Amino acid sequence: MSNIANTYKLPYYAVVFASERTEGDNGYGVMAAKMVELASKQKGYLGVESARDSDLGITVSYWKTLEDITAWKANAAHQIAQERGKKEWYSRFTLRVCKVERDYLFEM
Repeated sequence: MSNIANTYKLPYYAVVFASERTEGDNGYGVMAAKMVELASKQKGYLGVESARDSDLGITVSYWKTLEDITAWKANAAHQIAQERGKKEWYSRFTLRVCKVERDYLFEM
């Protein structure tokens, strides 16, 4: 199984979330897994890619439309996770929304 998201018809949108964590897990791992599961059931969700080292985490989620992204941001469970992130899990983060007009895939 690949860790690279299988995206679809162009154009689509990418939400790039880069973060620096606070010390300790404090329930972060469980919540992160729940959010990926919940997002995958949302209208317009196309996939996710995520990587983290000791200093920086980057998660990119892919969506069909800007409206789908707005609906995900407004999801009640996601809003709870967002608030906990600000209070408990992140010392710093940035979020960028990008329109993807081209993509390429190489497979061996």
